[in-house]
Amino acid sequence: MDMHHLGSRILLAPMEGLLDHTLRDILTRVGGVDLCVSEFIRVTNTVLPRRAFIRVAPELLNNSRTPAGVPVRVQLLGSDPACLADNAAALAELGPAGIDLNFGCPAKTVNQHRGGAVLLDEPELVGQIVAAVRRAVPAHIPVSAKMRLGFNDDHRAEECAQAIEAAGASDLVVHARTKAHGYRPPAYWDRIADLRQHVRLPMVANGEIWTLSDALRCREVTGCERIMIGRGMVADPGLALSIAQYDALSHGGTGSKVVSWLQIVQLMRLFWQGISLRVAPRHRAGRLKQWLNYLRRVYPEAQQAFEQLRLLHDPVKVSEWLALQGGEESVQRSFSAEICL
Repeated sequence: MDMHHLGSRILLAPMEGLLDHTLRDILTRVGGVDLCVSEFIRVTNTVLPRRAFIRVAPELLNNSRTPAGVPVRVQLLGSDPACLADNAAALAELGPAGIDLNFGCPAKTVNQHRGGAVLLDEPELVGQIVAAVRRAVPAHIPVSAKMRLGFNDDHRAEECAQAIEAAGASDLVVHARTKAHGYRPPAYWDRIADLRQHVRLPMVANGEIWTLSDALRCREVTGCERIMIGRGMVADPGLALSIAQYDALSHGGTGSKVVSWLQIVQLMRLFWQGISLRVAPRHRAGRLKQWLNYLRRVYPEAQQAFEQLRLLHDPVKVSEWLALQGGEESVQRSFSAEICL
């Protein structure tokens, strides 16, 4: 078992349709993230070809690491233990930093096809899936799981966590909401503390971590030192670094933004370069605006940028807009002083 992975304190969450490998690349360049999990790869009734795994997690071609060197676990989603095991074995041949199993996706179409959070009503099946994948994968590759507290309610959360532990998972991420809760606040961190009374499996707390203060309160309430951040990191790319600095300074961090707007502009340029390589021209502007929509939660400048770009759809016009922001020399100088790109 890879103890480096078990010791990871800050994990970057998968976010279908948003936090893909391009944004993983950008966010892990800032620093503070110890481990990433890819978006889910849907497994149905066949063994997927090599390209299907690499499409979602091209980091597999780089020793399963982002360009910044952060390990990436690849997440599978499905309901057939045997088929998931066969796909996990195929994936293992590509050398992933770990294989994660999705028991948390709340999407209606996924749930209707017996995937994601709907399986939390069947703890025995959850355990069978984890056990089958664990048997199919070499011992040195961690097999982890991510679950919500339940589907419509949380009364089987303990059963699911116990099933995952008994099946041999290396660790468990718990998103502290049910499927019915969706993404509405609050996250019920106290229920993670409850689960920790029933299993000894290393646990990672997830849900509603937007600030350093949130991270500290989450750790205090759950008892988990390890946390996973999703939307909070998209809104504040320096959040993981802020938490890591707080920890490194023996709880002496300030919680203030560690990434300036000029640095955000440079990150947006890198992001734009990345999506321009793989996203159809008509969708590129939408991807940038999608990220800006989160950034304006933390950066007032992002609101102005969003308004300026709101009606722009032509990639050429967006490129021209990006070129005019800040000033290339000052942005590069700002990054070289604080963040290694």
